[in-house]
Amino acid sequence: MKIFLIGYMASGKSTIGRKLSQELGVPFIDLDKYIEEKYFKTIPQIFEQEGEGAFRKKEQTSLKEVAEFENAVIATGGGAPCFFDNMNVMNQSGLCVFLDVDAEELASRLMQSKTERPLIKGKSPDELVDFIESMMAKRRPFYEKAKCILKGKDIQAEDVIAEMEGEK
Repeated sequence: MKIFLIGYMASGKSTIGRKLSQELGVPFIDLDKYIEEKYFKTIPQIFEQEGEGAFRKKEQTSLKEVAEFENAVIATGGGAPCFFDNMNVMNQSGLCVFLDVDAEELASRLMQSKTERPLIKGKSPDELVDFIESMMAKRRPFYEKAKCILKGKDIQAEDVIAEMEGEK
């Protein structure tokens, strides 16, 4: 059993992924952390030193590697579904779940987050909502290729498990 969690940053991929892996008794993999450990560089370092194209290629290779694992809950980076054949890889390898959270909620979570996110640094709350809406307009066609879409601001691990049971 493999579950891929996709969605915009702060949609809950890592938080829900960790809870889901505990409840299902399978490993949790944060794809960005997997890439950082594999290449001995942070994601910002890869972007800065090698450019986005090189990062996306590393991301694709890493996604294909984790897609071969037996059992896992995998949280991807927000952009991963939008490149190459990544959505096909996820949909063919396991259950791909899009955590669809509205822009205002995402902006609120990101403003409260202690995590450094270069894409949104220095933006006001209004600018952040506009930025998220613009990015989501580009990413949504990819995200919506997921086998399962969970919508709302209070998505829980139990919601994903219910979807899995519906898939059987």
